[in-house]
Amino acid sequence: MQADHETIARLLRTARGQIDGVLRMVDEDRYCIDIANQLLAAEAVLRRAHTEVLCAHMKGCVREAAEHGGIDEKLDEVMDILVKLSK
Repeated sequence: MQADHETIARLLRTARGQIDGVLRMVDEDRYCIDIANQLLAAEAVLRRAHTEVLCAHMKGCVREAAEHGGIDEKLDEVMDILVKLSK
């Protein structure tokens, strides 16, 4: 993985903490909107981690493939991810 491991790990730990918090909120039967807001926060952190990984892939793996062959395969992988994101 080309992305900064420390950054990705920190973001994922943050998301895990937020999800654990949401689970506690559900167990405590907290207000639905409060739970929904916390879910949005967790999604935002996961999106940021995803963006970091994808950008690193573009800067590293895709660039390398462009220089040494195999660019079509790498572009197809990125396009597949982008299609999944749009669903």
